[in-house]
Amino acid sequence: MAQYHIAIEQANQQYIQFKVIFENVAPNSIIHLPKWRPGRYELGNFAKNVRGFKVFSSEGKAVDFRKVDLSSWEILVSEPTSIRVEYSYYASELNAGSTYLTKEMLYSNPVNCFIYLEGRKDEACEVILNIPSDWNIAGSMEREGNILKAANFDELADSPFICSASLQYNQYESHGTIFHLWFQGDCIVDWQQLISDFKAFTDKQIEKFIEFPVPHYHFLFHILPYKAYHGVEHQKSTVISLGPTYDVFGALYTELLGVSSHELYHTWNVKAIRPIEMFPYDYQKENLSKLGYLCEGVTTYMGDLMLYKSGVFDLKQYLHEFTGQLQKHFDNFGRFHYSVADSSYDTWLDGYTPGAPGRKVSIYTEGCLLAFVCDVKIREHSANKHGLDELMKRLYFNFALENKGVSEADYLSLLKELGGESMEELIKDYFYGTRPFEAILTEALESIGLELMHKPNQKYSAGRIGFKALQLGANFQVAAIYPGSPADLAGLMIGDEVIAVNEFKLNGDIDQWLNYLDDQNKRLTVIRQGKILELPLPEVQRSFYLEYGVRVMDNPNNAQKKAFEYWGK
Repeated sequence: MAQYHIAIEQANQQYIQFKVIFENVAPNSIIHLPKWRPGRYELGNFAKNVRGFKVFSSEGKAVDFRKVDLSSWEILVSEPTSIRVEYSYYASELNAGSTYLTKEMLYSNPVNCFIYLEGRKDEACEVILNIPSDWNIAGSMEREGNILKAANFDELADSPFICSASLQYNQYESHGTIFHLWFQGDCIVDWQQLISDFKAFTDKQIEKFIEFPVPHYHFLFHILPYKAYHGVEHQKSTVISLGPTYDVFGALYTELLGVSSHELYHTWNVKAIRPIEMFPYDYQKENLSKLGYLCEGVTTYMGDLMLYKSGVFDLKQYLHEFTGQLQKHFDNFGRFHYSVADSSYDTWLDGYTPGAPGRKVSIYTEGCLLAFVCDVKIREHSANKHGLDELMKRLYFNFALENKGVSEADYLSLLKELGGESMEELIKDYFYGTRPFEAILTEALESIGLELMHKPNQKYSAGRIGFKALQLGANFQVAAIYPGSPADLAGLMIGDEVIAVNEFKLNGDIDQWLNYLDDQNKRLTVIRQGKILELPLPEVQRSFYLEYGVRVMDNPNNAQKKAFEYWGK
């Protein structure tokens, strides 16, 4: 058994003290710290937070070791022996996937900061917490007092926990499973509304899969006083950070519902139904896969759809969220250059930053829209007998419960089985190609009595000139440029700071000036790399960035009405 002793002696310094005991360690054994965490498709290189790594024998004598890569250490002993590894971990970042320490709270994602012995991940793990006596512990691991237990390192790595005196707690039941709700942060929780809504979407998700994969589940919420939005899935829990505090049960409540439904759906899709490339997880390198359109795309689609199916969202709320995905899709010109399958593979390069403009697409957005199209096509082919939820249920029973990973061929074969041979072309042209989505989206929406709409962007800078910008005080920094637009033809560049239009100094009012000068030749004054430049704008009589929307058709026929009814059940 691996035993982890955790102390927080000077919490204001934000270093967590670890003493880890491994028994019967063979000569030249390798100790690893994970390089990434599941749920994040990029390397984390958590060893950058490790200080004072030391190894001792059971008698307290120093044991020699050498570092063999950035996150691994070789133990230089000549015969099997027990060792104690000591180190401190700097815990200064607070998000849904991090580890964080203050005088008020210890929060850990063990995959960030817990080491393991190579070849011995299957051994039981025990975590002994030296924390204040009035602190509670939130998390999914088995608990005896201040001792947490996991069957193996994979369970430990996948089991975040929060220790604090200010945790708020409640629970609800769905289909015989208890769902635990933990709130950390200065937050007034509307328990009645929260439990009603959470139970509704939980009931609907379990109904679609028939059963829940694990015996209990924990929602761990960090409610923060500043803007925050992040969620990370685990098999028996999720961590969600959201803020600012005053809006969580106000303007941000829809976001709270959306991210919670999304992360709960991950309990089946990606934690149980897992790409074969991540079966099992290899914490020491990238786990490259092209199945992002399944893992994140389907989850993004189903997370919001389950809120609608369960009655938590009305149609207007659902279509608002769906329109957001449409807008992201049409505003990203990477869709003409890189498929969603290839973008999934390359998520490990730059999946969480803007990256090179127009290079690739989002597995969340493109995957969501393709999931919707596939859902409708399956319903058309089966005369509304099945939808995408039938495919996901089959993946759960035929792969997850059989302890098998899912390959691209497995998923695409099921798509063709349930959706018919027309799926072949869809897969080739849209999953693995860069054919424009507008036709298939229009067709799928019309099949269920909905209509795709678009109109010129109401901002003159975006709709008529063809650039999007972020306000920086009085001025605007260019963030995106529409290819072939007046902004593009004038030589505007991403990062330019626009300070004037026709020599009128801006004061946060660029669109007002552009509108005022509508019938005149227009010039932008920009700062670029410390130089002031004048950029004349050519006149082009067309719109560029468009605003997209979806509405119910005025007179849907009976087939469309029936399809819509089944789609929303």
